[in-house]
Amino acid sequence: MNEILYDQIPSLDLADYYGGDENKKKKFVADLGAAYNNIGFVAIKNHFLTDAMQQDLYKTIKNFFALPDEVKKKYERPDLAGQRGYTGKGKEHAKGRNTGDLKEFYHVGQDLAEAELKSEDYPANVWPQEIPDFKNISTDVYRALEKTGTYMLRAIALYLNLPENYFDDKIKHGNSILRPIHYYPIENPDAVPEDAVRAAEHGDINLITLLMGASADGLQVLRRDGKWIPITALPDQLVVNVGDMLERLTNKKLKSTIHRVVNPPRALMNTPRYSIPFFMHPRSEMSLAALKDCVNSENPKQWEDITAGEFLDQRLREIGLKK
Repeated sequence: MNEILYDQIPSLDLADYYGGDENKKKKFVADLGAAYNNIGFVAIKNHFLTDAMQQDLYKTIKNFFALPDEVKKKYERPDLAGQRGYTGKGKEHAKGRNTGDLKEFYHVGQDLAEAELKSEDYPANVWPQEIPDFKNISTDVYRALEKTGTYMLRAIALYLNLPENYFDDKIKHGNSILRPIHYYPIENPDAVPEDAVRAAEHGDINLITLLMGASADGLQVLRRDGKWIPITALPDQLVVNVGDMLERLTNKKLKSTIHRVVNPPRALMNTPRYSIPFFMHPRSEMSLAALKDCVNSENPKQWEDITAGEFLDQRLREIGLKK
């Protein structure tokens, strides 16, 4: 495949995949595969997250993050390695760094009946009492993004010459996370570490990440020639990128591209930024051993076998959420 150096991430229409036209479906799969083989990011429209749901969630999370720190800390659960509820300012750092990112966030996982949570070994969600709408809108958005991610993974499966529903049972009640993030205002830039940034360069842990439009610029992706390019998406689009688990499963055929959120100009450091990614994880027992068709003499197997749960545990320790 010829090397393409994108100046912006490719835009695709998910309706081409599910709309019933076989030729459009095949082209969507080919275009998605080409983008994921190269830059690891696409922007898609005609997904299942409505504009109203997105606006409602942004309004709700802004209300939560506006609460006093001592109120937010009531919902912090370090015993869960930050996998549910609130994680405070500067607690998470990128792999290989010690300086915390200039952000705080909230984690929402599968909202299942108590018996199902127990059988899946998932903790229950933590809901802030001060924001009564938080649970319903978060759960609605979670389901819409999970449905969108299911279609994306079906297209990825076809690109990899796997059965179309290959991922379906692996993501049913998967360990996915909805993460509203607040990159909080910095009133005095001199008071934070010199190397502190909103989100240092990193790859995502999961299979794929689905990101609705952020409230401000700043997201950048590292192109394969070493140039950082801005990620821009239209209001009706989601940005969907490959995570480290999918890169590992495909033995680097699909690329988990390094990305970051840079600080705004110094004069704008006192302005907030909000972002809401959905990290789509499989079930913990899924094997991330390289697919046979992705291993050959030109691309020998690059990693040892590991399960998704083991990989997540390892990465949570590397980024400072698990001790």
